[in-house]
Amino acid sequence: MIYEMTVQVRVSNMKDGQKYYETLLNRAPDFTPHDGFAEWELLPNCWLQVAEGTPTVGNGPLRLGVVDLHAERKRLMDVLHIEEFEIFERVEVPVKWATFSDPWGNRLGLFEYKDSEALNEKLRQVVRR
Repeated sequence: MIYEMTVQVRVSNMKDGQKYYETLLNRAPDFTPHDGFAEWELLPNCWLQVAEGTPTVGNGPLRLGVVDLHAERKRLMDVLHIEEFEIFERVEVPVKWATFSDPWGNRLGLFEYKDSEALNEKLRQVVRR
């Protein structure tokens, strides 16, 4: 049984990396046990760790579900100065998605359910926990 998950990205400068991820996630980390390490609980028992070190080339992408992909892309372009990135969509896929990289080369992304009923069910699942 899997009951928890962590994903780690590495940044070469922790001060800049933590600030970047605080802006990306719209909040401070939940846990900073020591220098060079910060952790956010994104969902119950689902953690994103940012650690100082050598970034892994070609990792990811780590995609985060959002309610409004276009609005979140605009926000990230404005506050993190990310170049405009393309949003993809296929008829047979239930989500729209986009991929970009942080300044250290970690591949990140966002996705949005196209069907509002599917999105609302996902949101209900998170709230129930």
